[in-house]
Amino acid sequence: MLSKTLLILLALIGLAVPIAAALGWLGLILQATDSPMPLYRAISDMAWQTGTDFLLVAIPMFVLMGEILLRAGITERMYDGIVKWLGWLPGGLMHSNIGSSALFAATSGSSVATAATIGTVAVPQIKKRGYNESLFLGTIAAGGTLGILIPPSINLILYGLLTNTSVPELYLAGFLPGFLLAALFMLTIIAACILRPAMGGEPIRSGWGERLRALPALLPPLGIFLVVVGSIYAGLATPTEAAALGVVTAMGLALANGKLSLDMMRQAVEGTMRTTAMIMLIIIAAVFLNFVLSIIGLTQALTDFVTGLGWSPMQTMLMIVAVLILIGCFMETLSMLLTMAPLITPIVVALGFDPVWFGILLMVLLETALITPPIGINLYVVQGIRKGGNMNDVIKGALPFVITMFVMLALLLAFPQLALWLPSLVY
Repeated sequence: MLSKTLLILLALIGLAVPIAAALGWLGLILQATDSPMPLYRAISDMAWQTGTDFLLVAIPMFVLMGEILLRAGITERMYDGIVKWLGWLPGGLMHSNIGSSALFAATSGSSVATAATIGTVAVPQIKKRGYNESLFLGTIAAGGTLGILIPPSINLILYGLLTNTSVPELYLAGFLPGFLLAALFMLTIIAACILRPAMGGEPIRSGWGERLRALPALLPPLGIFLVVVGSIYAGLATPTEAAALGVVTAMGLALANGKLSLDMMRQAVEGTMRTTAMIMLIIIAAVFLNFVLSIIGLTQALTDFVTGLGWSPMQTMLMIVAVLILIGCFMETLSMLLTMAPLITPIVVALGFDPVWFGILLMVLLETALITPPIGINLYVVQGIRKGGNMNDVIKGALPFVITMFVMLALLLAFPQLALWLPSLVY
């Protein structure tokens, strides 16, 4: 049954069927061939229940918040401010790409939005400052992945919904691994520029006076981060309510910068509607597929098969990681999350692992998938911003950061407290 399911899914993806349609058709085919009940009649109920889930209201809110920040020009000033603080390091602006991505990730919740936003600001600097184009583009693609790990993260919300795991706990668990991964990215840049100094481009020197004057440009994203995440842990708001507070704060910042207008809000809302429609269609199709898989017994059969292998929990976990890395090369990350999390999390819990820890491990695996060819979305986002050149340049530039992701995975496997320490202090 498992082999048939995978073959049908791969065939649909190979035929270039949109992923939401592929998941929906897979569910319909399986229920027609393996279920004694006409499960398709449940689609409308599931679509309604999923679409009206209070937790999922946070998704359009976070998307809208990022759209407003982008159109208000706050991101560009933030990038310039971070350049003043990080530009002196070997690699100069490449560190600013990572630092800006980490800071923007703390407001947007989306990796694609993070890569697109920072890339739009950073790409023009490549030739101007004499950077190695491939590595520079790789830093944008890799930095963008931080959007799904550093809170507030849309993917962590979805994981929490699919696995009945506490979103506030997941947010706390994402802090240390998220910023540690950003630091590892920066160490990778430093190592590359020490080995080949020509990659580092023109150094950027800033005095302490310039750095201090740049601090106000860093305050808006930090303020939104404190409003969103702070309101959750102060007990003032749920993740959904906190997302709405973030939108109000972003609108206030846009007004203060003289950028708030009906036309700007129309563009932001249109962008939000397009992104949210895509996400929700995939979610509804994935929920239906997961329901079918559960009814026909595939989820339980897979759990029984893995636990019956007789392997140690860590050996089984290493196998799961290896399989997910392979799947990530061929499946879009949101689809991978929605398809794999309900299947694999019960196995992980049965093996004695913490679902919060596994949620963070899964986010790093999804980050890896974002920059591994041939389906790595961030690679295509960066190439699209670049508007020319060979796609292989972006792929080569991202490869050192794929290796860095493997290091992060190893650290999480060896030291689970990297993810569990902060939640243990609060819960």
